[in-house]
Amino acid sequence: MTIFHGYDGTALHYEQLGDGAPLVAIPGGPGTDARYLGDLGGLDAHRRLVRFDPRGCGRSAAPTDRASCAFAAQAADVEALREHLGADRIDLLGHSAGALTAQRYAAEFPHRVRSLVLVTPVGRAAREPDPAELAALRAARAAEPWYPDAAEADALLAAGAGDPALVRRITPFFWGTWNERARAAAFDPELAPAAPWMREAFYAGTGAGTSADGAAPVAAPVLVVAGERDGMIGTAPARLIAALHPDARLAVLPGVGHRPWVEDPAGFAELVGEFLGRA
Repeated sequence: MTIFHGYDGTALHYEQLGDGAPLVAIPGGPGTDARYLGDLGGLDAHRRLVRFDPRGCGRSAAPTDRASCAFAAQAADVEALREHLGADRIDLLGHSAGALTAQRYAAEFPHRVRSLVLVTPVGRAAREPDPAELAALRAARAAEPWYPDAAEADALLAAGAGDPALVRRITPFFWGTWNERARAAAFDPELAPAAPWMREAFYAGTGAGTSADGAAPVAAPVLVVAGERDGMIGTAPARLIAALHPDARLAVLPGVGHRPWVEDPAGFAELVGEFLGRA
């Protein structure tokens, strides 16, 4: 177990896989245990993968001040981790909600970012999912055996039902193929659950000089990865985020959902590894 201290002294956890220049990976959720990232399809063969548990997540401590869990504030923890690693610059990967923290860090510390990888990134305000695209993605799964139950749960959620079990029932929409591998990854009992207060704390505030989702254009090379069948957020947020950054490349991986490295590990690792090699 490897511990460093965040900007306010909070004890934070990270793990390292592989060797070489560091690729710091920020998990999504918000609040998900970073172990769900695994080796990101084998990226540890290309770089030293630094899998980081943000404050209040996984095996990191929860701060006394929950406001410090806002994604904008957590950029300072990434800087503390960079200093702890002794790296002049880092490659930074953010998945889903973690992409907000990654972009915020790149905006605040541009001289410390060599490249930025944003995997199925979520946004806020103008970069939220496109409801029409999501509806089409989900309707396209109507022939699958799990669809009636997932569609019923989806309708109940849309009507305002708050039962957490309903989110579990719609999980198949989030994957390109709902099979045993996806079930094991989606419902891994070994992972620490997200704190119930984390979502509200994470999305609170943005900071001055940024857009409604806290992002600002960054000059570093940016790779934005979307899943063609991502029925959680669709591809619209990724397309809009790619348009924000001047040196960005958008890649929509076929046949996969919100965790493309699980469903197409070789394709994902090849794509990201090639990008990192050229950045």
